[in-house]
Amino acid sequence: MKEIPAKLVAELRARTGAGMMDCKKALEEADGDLEKAVDILRQKGSARADKRAGREASEGLIGSYVHHDGGIAALVELNSETDFVARLADFKALAKELAMHVAAMKPLAVRIEDLAPDVVQRERQVYEAHVADQKKPENLRAKIVDGMMKKFYEERVLLEQRFFKDEKRTVGELVKELSAKTSEKISVRRFVRLEVGGN
Repeated sequence: MKEIPAKLVAELRARTGAGMMDCKKALEEADGDLEKAVDILRQKGSARADKRAGREASEGLIGSYVHHDGGIAALVELNSETDFVARLADFKALAKELAMHVAAMKPLAVRIEDLAPDVVQRERQVYEAHVADQKKPENLRAKIVDGMMKKFYEERVLLEQRFFKDEKRTVGELVKELSAKTSEKISVRRFVRLEVGGN
């Protein structure tokens, strides 16, 4: 195994916020490839974030955004386990960016399970009728409808949506990344979006 230069370890740490030993191990696993090491750390961080999912996140702050013309505004409550993490610049920045995202992307709910059952049922019925009109084989219809529902969730559910500033990542992945970086459970509790003349 080739020796990993300290400079590379430091660069990976600066990019990911992971511990020095974790960075060194990831670089060794990736044979010194920085991009591969970033992916390894993200996967491990996500796994750790999943383990933290059961913990209580009752601290945090509210991120806000008002569009420059005053016509659209959004508030997002982002929670953490401690007020120490809630005061970090990264945490404040994420809360603000999520508020901007909500203003721009108009999600209906934070999570899939938060969607009103009648909304989900109505969408499913529309898709089922659409697929039936196309005379698709019976055995494929359910799969096609499930695919359409998945797309609906990706478009209208906050944590499933692609982040408006970076299409490669979902909002849920952004939250998990910060959770991995801070070693705390971080979650979006709720949001509100207001638009002049809207309902």
